[in-house]
Amino acid sequence: MQTVKHRARIDVDLFAIIDGMDHASGVSDRVAIITDIHANLPALETVLARIDELGIEAVYCGGDLVGYGPHPNEVCALIAERGIPTIYGNYDYAIGRDLEDCGCAYVDQHDRELGQQSVQWTLEHTDERSKAFMRELPFDLRFQVGSSSAHLVHGSPRKVNEYLFEDKPARLYERLGAAEDADVLVFGHTHRPWVREHGGVLFVNCGSVGKPKDGDPRGAFAVLDAGSGGLRVTIERVAYDTDAVAAEVRAAGLPGEYADKLLAAA
Repeated sequence: MQTVKHRARIDVDLFAIIDGMDHASGVSDRVAIITDIHANLPALETVLARIDELGIEAVYCGGDLVGYGPHPNEVCALIAERGIPTIYGNYDYAIGRDLEDCGCAYVDQHDRELGQQSVQWTLEHTDERSKAFMRELPFDLRFQVGSSSAHLVHGSPRKVNEYLFEDKPARLYERLGAAEDADVLVFGHTHRPWVREHGGVLFVNCGSVGKPKDGDPRGAFAVLDAGSGGLRVTIERVAYDTDAVAAEVRAAGLPGEYADKLLAAA
């Protein structure tokens, strides 16, 4: 991977730290972007199989490989085996450095306690090889889709754990668009896909492969296609055996509520 174009470090807090560089990758006419796998190996395998069926060779990953699910090491191994260019999510940043704060947002104390159980389980069940892999991941990636430039981050260009929900004020996205030098900003973190243009920049939230929160339990990923009529974005959904994974979540000793949320996509 080629490293280009130095950029100032962001240090608002721990989870805003980046490595000070933009990371450039390749040029393709069709690209698939996956994100928020969250240690769900069957979902990842099913999504990658669908990408292969579509004949898409260029795949990028927006991070959060681990957390909440029972397969942290298997997911890291498969991403590494496939050689998929990947950035870190807030969960990857924390687990890779043995931190007990994943930078997650919680709605109440009960939610926080459940979240901490997931962090502790993931710290204990993620091996050193996987942690080392996550420590080496960059903050962001840049690539070309036809003539369009794309910038991949996990949460936002400002902060790895910033939530860019679709219903946030348009002025936020106008500001982000004005500061963005790419044609397309691709991200995840909210687990809810959406696509919209603001300030001349196309914002693409890919949703989540392994832990959707939009009421649809199927794994989600984004496809960017540079056709003759311009860039086209689709959000693909792929069904997998959510019941089996939910059973594994419970059997692994993770909070049963996470199994319920997986089935309800909540």
